[in-house]
Amino acid sequence: MNQELDATAGRPAINPWIIAVTVTMATFMEVLDTSIANVALPHMAGSLSASVDESTWVLTSYLVANAIVLPLSGWLSSVIGRKRFYMSCVALFTVSSALCGLATSLEQLVFFRVLQGLSGGGLQPSEQAILVDTFPPAKRGMAMAVYGFAVLVAPVLGPTLGGWITDNYTWRWIFYINVPVGCLSLLLSGMVLEDPPYLKQQREARRGKPFRVDFVGLGLIAVGLAALEIVLDKGQTEDWFNSIFITRLSIIAAVGIMAAIAWELWHPEPIINLRLFRDRNFTFAAVGVFSAFGVLYGSTVLLPQMLQTLMGYTAFQAGLVMSPAGLVTMLEMPVIGILLSRGADARWLIATGLLIVSVAAFWMSGLNLEVGPNQVIWPRIVQTMGAGLLWVPINTAAYAYISRNQVGNASGLFNLIRNEGSSMGVALSTTLLQRRTQFHQARLIEHVSALDPETTNVLGRLTQAAQAGGADPVLAHQQGLGMMYQTVQRQATGMSYLDLFWLFGALSLAVIPLVFLMRPAVAKGGDMAAH
Repeated sequence: MNQELDATAGRPAINPWIIAVTVTMATFMEVLDTSIANVALPHMAGSLSASVDESTWVLTSYLVANAIVLPLSGWLSSVIGRKRFYMSCVALFTVSSALCGLATSLEQLVFFRVLQGLSGGGLQPSEQAILVDTFPPAKRGMAMAVYGFAVLVAPVLGPTLGGWITDNYTWRWIFYINVPVGCLSLLLSGMVLEDPPYLKQQREARRGKPFRVDFVGLGLIAVGLAALEIVLDKGQTEDWFNSIFITRLSIIAAVGIMAAIAWELWHPEPIINLRLFRDRNFTFAAVGVFSAFGVLYGSTVLLPQMLQTLMGYTAFQAGLVMSPAGLVTMLEMPVIGILLSRGADARWLIATGLLIVSVAAFWMSGLNLEVGPNQVIWPRIVQTMGAGLLWVPINTAAYAYISRNQVGNASGLFNLIRNEGSSMGVALSTTLLQRRTQFHQARLIEHVSALDPETTNVLGRLTQAAQAGGADPVLAHQQGLGMMYQTVQRQATGMSYLDLFWLFGALSLAVIPLVFLMRPAVAKGGDMAAH
């Protein structure tokens, strides 16, 4: 059955929460797929007779395809209808997920992941636009809380769920689990979704007119964003600009994106409406979400990596340490939605969220390699609580002054910026981690000298321990030197992790003043008041 629309408000007569749950299901699975496959890469490589380095294209291909579709979703929705576009994305995502599980070679898996990324990229902005149109401004905070559940909780649970599935079944099931959820979402979407009147009017206005597509803008955007995503994802493994491959792609990305910006600003019917940045709420909300998700995803990569490489955790144990943060965020989201619906100024909530994220990052920068699980769990919980506190109001503030007929375009653009912030945070983390490790190792080695009494004492004890294990004096001395070097390297790596957490804290603090350049966005009397 198709829902009926209220003739005066243009809002669905069906309970909006049914719509919210329906569109969140598929989005949750799509966001989950950005992180769930990470832990299964070695298993995929072994099963498909590929190297681990080659298997990383399973992740890269998905991110590239995702980035290309995100900014185009608003335009595609206006052309073919949002309901039709959304359901097409769900259907293709479900089918491509099944095909990923059935893949018999790495080439097939990468191709199906491209299809999965193309379809998945349309789900997030479509859901956000649907929620904005479904809920009145006064209740929009609660709607964004539902969306925040998918965007914030799924990446936290992904590695844990992926590790458990891979250990107990096979890596193929991390894709198969999408199929029943996708089928249910597709069935419910057909029953409860309907395009709002203004989208129907836009399609009616186009009827009978020549169908024009901005192919130049489309091509520039696709090439520029694809090249940028590959640079961010592969830059560290290819040694950045020492690689001809990365250098060429960086030039292509820069030229493509700059040309796309110039072209889209000039074109009378652009695929991406960059003029949305004239709205200062949207602009500063975009800066805030770019920075916040860079910090959040950078920490999400660094913390489990630190636990596994330096503290002896398995992938599943590291996931268990990270998971409580996701559960706390689930409980937090409705509270934030209620605060917004009762008139809280979104700007103060965003600033408080950034401050909490900063405090948590500085807290992490004070850890050491001897801490227990509880000492890691709590700062992570605090960090995701801060991210949850800013996520709902930053979305509310971003759309507060956007006209309804531009909501789809704004949603695609906003989600692209969030996605690129996440990619930038991960790329920055992996690069600076290696650079700072080299720096700290050089500084620590300055204090390791044959003339230093402490060094001599430590080396003597290590050599004696090796001799006690059955090694001859020469071999025992070499083993002692090796153990001393491993200790230096471990400490240098640990210090570099702490440096990055400190940097994330400073970055979160630096963004706070920008929040108050936005206009207030306060829900009053069923509408969003502008002051």
